[in-house]
Amino acid sequence: MAKHKQILLKNIREEGQHLLEKAESRGAYKVIRKALEMDPLKIIDEVKNSGLRGRGGAGFPTGLKWSFVPRDTGKPVYLINNADESEPGTFKDRLLLENDPHLVIEGMLCAAWALQSEWSCIYIRGEYAYPYTRVQAAIDECYEKGYLGENIFGTNFTHHMVVHRGAGAYICGEETALLNSLEGKKGQPRLKPPFPAVAGYYACPTVINNVESLSNIPFIIENGGEAYKSIGVENSAGTKLVSASGHINKPGIYEIEMGYPLMDFIEDECGGVRDGHNLLAVIPGGSSVPVMRAEECKGVNLDYDSMKNAGSSLGCAGFMVMDDSTDVVEAVLNLSHFYSHESCGQCTPCREGGHWIEKIFRRIAEGNGMPGDLKLIESLCNQIGGHTICAFGDTMVLPYRSFIQKFEKEFKERISNVLKGVEHERVPMDFQSELVSIGSAH
Repeated sequence: MAKHKQILLKNIREEGQHLLEKAESRGAYKVIRKALEMDPLKIIDEVKNSGLRGRGGAGFPTGLKWSFVPRDTGKPVYLINNADESEPGTFKDRLLLENDPHLVIEGMLCAAWALQSEWSCIYIRGEYAYPYTRVQAAIDECYEKGYLGENIFGTNFTHHMVVHRGAGAYICGEETALLNSLEGKKGQPRLKPPFPAVAGYYACPTVINNVESLSNIPFIIENGGEAYKSIGVENSAGTKLVSASGHINKPGIYEIEMGYPLMDFIEDECGGVRDGHNLLAVIPGGSSVPVMRAEECKGVNLDYDSMKNAGSSLGCAGFMVMDDSTDVVEAVLNLSHFYSHESCGQCTPCREGGHWIEKIFRRIAEGNGMPGDLKLIESLCNQIGGHTICAFGDTMVLPYRSFIQKFEKEFKERISNVLKGVEHERVPMDFQSELVSIGSAH
């Protein structure tokens, strides 16, 4: 197994790391003391220089996002930690929240000082009951010791931190839907601009980063941006947490240096594909990225540019491995059920189209498919992608299209097995009428 620089998981196996006393004995809250002696703008520059990109999926440069926050507006600046980890195949943030919550809190305090924010919130996935209790207990410890509240660490800096539990909506991982939820409104995305950095939480300047992103900040402040940038590869600095699952011998969470070869990761870290089977495909970045066939994985590295050039995305590194026993029709049906269920319902193409796509995939999987079904799905994808307020519609259709493109033979075989003798393609009338209503909705 290859050796990797450990930034986020170096103390993750230490007993009692979730407790303040134990965490401090291993260096917790030393960096925030250093940060409070630095010029806040200097911290932002260091984060910029580090090359850290958001670890929630989009990969937007973290320091650049911070620099968008206007100064001296007279409004408070808010910091939100997006812990609504709901992407299928992803469970990395959960590990940090449960086992090293003080790393997360220290990262938030450093970011808060850089942004001159006196209030922050951890918006945590509602289903994360145990992580919630761990994080809340850690915050309570910090208040008791004076690490949160008024004049923290003997300075004139005041900062308050709260935890807010979501109610089980995947869409609230989208930052503007998260803000609406936090304000007590429907968890539905907002039109942009304005962007949250200018007008976010209650129309005030707001920065939203995820758990993994913020947990990297203490290392950057302690060692400097260049030290962080020296890890990984160009345009993909640092390490990355990967949630590995599926048909592998050693599923789990791995911290790897950016640029690590994908096939080596499967073999050397994950113990290879389970015995007696061969690799069929990989979904490398969570369910909303294009699937990659086994032959496409060769020569590809786990970093932003390499994955993009391979036709997929690193995303949030929800790394799902499928072997040759996988029924790809059932696999994409499972995804379509998730996305049709999780649409917030605000945009007609996404709300209606997602359900129809699931119905088509379901009838194919159940042996009732028709020759025109794949074209019908593509037509629906065209009407959804690019026609919704947020990126949910776009990311929904990516896996559908890639599965059909990469495994077209399997889909057509499933359909032809029950439709031998049919000489022409046809679209069933009930779906035709529904397509008209969807097509006229935007």
